[in-house]
Amino acid sequence: MKNERHNAIRQLLSEGPVVSQDQLRRKLARRGFDVTQATLSRDIHDLRLYKGPNGYAVPNGSGGDDDLPSLDDVFANFGLAVQQATNQLVLRTTTGSAQPVAAALDHEHIPEVLGTIAGDDTVLIICQDQKHASSLRHRLEDLLEA
Repeated sequence: MKNERHNAIRQLLSEGPVVSQDQLRRKLARRGFDVTQATLSRDIHDLRLYKGPNGYAVPNGSGGDDDLPSLDDVFANFGLAVQQATNQLVLRTTTGSAQPVAAALDHEHIPEVLGTIAGDDTVLIICQDQKHASSLRHRLEDLLEA
């Protein structure tokens, strides 16, 4: 059932824009998949969907790790500013974009990053110490200026 639902989600996204989880949930229901918001959130995570200006999308169409947008692309499209608070960085993004930015950071396996927590337009990046946070802040500022 999960694979069928994932295939249905991919197909729905290929047919046109889907701008919200609720819209996706309703489209799935019309195809016979009655899912909860929690299940849909897990599906979005499993498929590594990201939300861009035109709604949800599957990176390069397949959803594998190799298909995730690059950190450069994500920052160019969604990053706004970064600030440091001791060993943590607070990254501001466009509204609704924190999840894909956090996913890109997590999948880059950046040594300074212990983990990320994403909200709607803010990503908290936790580093080992202040020195690593400062180094990463400079790298992220360069990406934001590019």
